[in-house]
Amino acid sequence: MTAIENTALGRLEKEGRLLNAVIKGGTTKPGRFGFRGDVALKFQAQVADEKRPPDYSIEQVLTIAQDGEPTIPVLAGYLHSFAYLADVAAVLDGVLSPNGSYFMFCNNVDLLAKYRTKLGDVTFRILPCDESTVWKEMMDLVGVSKDDIKKLDAAGKLDYLLDAAKDLDLSYDEISYEDGLKRMEPVKNRNENRPV
Repeated sequence: MTAIENTALGRLEKEGRLLNAVIKGGTTKPGRFGFRGDVALKFQAQVADEKRPPDYSIEQVLTIAQDGEPTIPVLAGYLHSFAYLADVAAVLDGVLSPNGSYFMFCNNVDLLAKYRTKLGDVTFRILPCDESTVWKEMMDLVGVSKDDIKKLDAAGKLDYLLDAAKDLDLSYDEISYEDGLKRMEPVKNRNENRPV
């Protein structure tokens, strides 16, 4: 069984950033640790000993980390605003690699937008996410159907999807973070059309 402390996710776990886990443990591949949940980016001020939810997070995160390796090879997640990308780069500094595959689905980018943004030496692929989930968007992006993975357990499905995502060659236009901030749209209210 792979211990989280021996992977690139260890520091995030120590900092209390790995929240709402659907999967948090060894996967079907030897020495691999899988995580499916949220990664807190900015914490609220805590009063006394009460635990408060973070101000904002990378939500619906799908990622894996290998035992003894310092960086995360692939990660996908949802950001409520493109502006949070700078926080992603800061919080995950040191655990992301220039050769990694990182996908950020954003609420407030044009629905036809697909581009790459580099922060430091790490490249993020920025994609729109409106009414869907990161899991479904990644399945579509990679071209994996439910039939391909229906016999696998949850950890096996995560392995299958992220192994396929690691090798995706997506040559989107590269734009700077500053340019992305200018292009981003207002953040949509998630609860706008929900029945009361």
